Amino acid sequence: MRSAKTPSPRDGNGHHLDVGHLAGHRGDVGGDASGDGGGRNGTAVPPDSGQPAGTHSSDYRSADDVEAGIVALWRSYGGSRAMPLRDRLVLHYAPLVKYVAGRVGTGLPSHVDVADLVQSGIFGLVDAIEKFEPERGLKFETYAMQRIRGAILDDLRSQDWVPRSVRSRARDVERALERLGGRLQRTPTDSELATELKITLAELRELYAQLQLTSVVALDELIAASRGGASLAEMLPDDHAEDPVAALVDRDSRRQLAESIAQLAERDRVVVTLYYFENLTLAEIGRVLGVTESRVCQLHTRAVLRLRTKLIEQQSES
Repeated sequence: MRSAKTPSPRDGNGHHLDVGHLAGHRGDVGGDASGDGGGRNGTAVPPDSGQPAGTHSSDYRSADDVEAGIVALWRSYGGSRAMPLRDRLVLHYAPLVKYVAGRVGTGLPSHVDVADLVQSGIFGLVDAIEKFEPERGLKFETYAMQRIRGAILDDLRSQDWVPRSVRSRARDVERALERLGGRLQRTPTDSELATELKITLAELRELYAQLQLTSVVALDELIAASRGGASLAEMLPDDHAEDPVAALVDRDSRRQLAESIAQLAERDRVVVTLYYFENLTLAEIGRVLGVTESRVCQLHTRAVLRLRTKLIEQQSES
């Protein structure tokens, strides 16, 4: 959750990025690199010039004038490395950050705020400006978009508590379950899954323990996977008034979930029932089944993965 007050951002050298200073130069980005603003030299348009009173000639600059101003700005910044000039370049290229953040944000979970991605991308843009060498003849936009995307992805990875290798293995297991389920037309056993992944049964169980980190999910989110992303809470706007449509959807979702649970192996079915419907702890389930708590964790992880796969299959078929 984002804090109510975000601290002033800093660039890669520890300097504050003065957002107010950037906004103050909004009208100067394409103008003279010396920072005079206004028209070519910051002068106001005379009343008899044929332009609306109170406007500057900078309001009517052509695209060529803006491009020439940016070239001059790059030249001035390359010679002085002054932060005000850098900030004007950041302001000019800021739309790149929003564009890249929107592309990266597509497909991410709903709790990821695009504004957070934009803030991370700003640091990538600043880094790109400070390290760019115009004399090489490269297009800055292409170079900057790579740096911005890298900064956003680095920030996302730093916030993920699950290692990338574990995320990759989780995708491998899900794809293997889909392939085996399609070939066998039933839930594959652990031995069959291990053979498909080309690992031993002991390694598969160890993998289940690692994948437990990636399987922290509410049961209603599993139901939502078969309904296009709408959760149970979103389908019930009023606790005191039953919506017939919502009730019908709820019964259908429960039916799909019940069918998916019924197709699980017996032990997986028992673990899901005791954990989600009887509210037993993993240790209590272990005593019921006569196994260790770590083994129950493995069974729970396997059951959640198989449920997710079956519900996604039902969604694709509907």
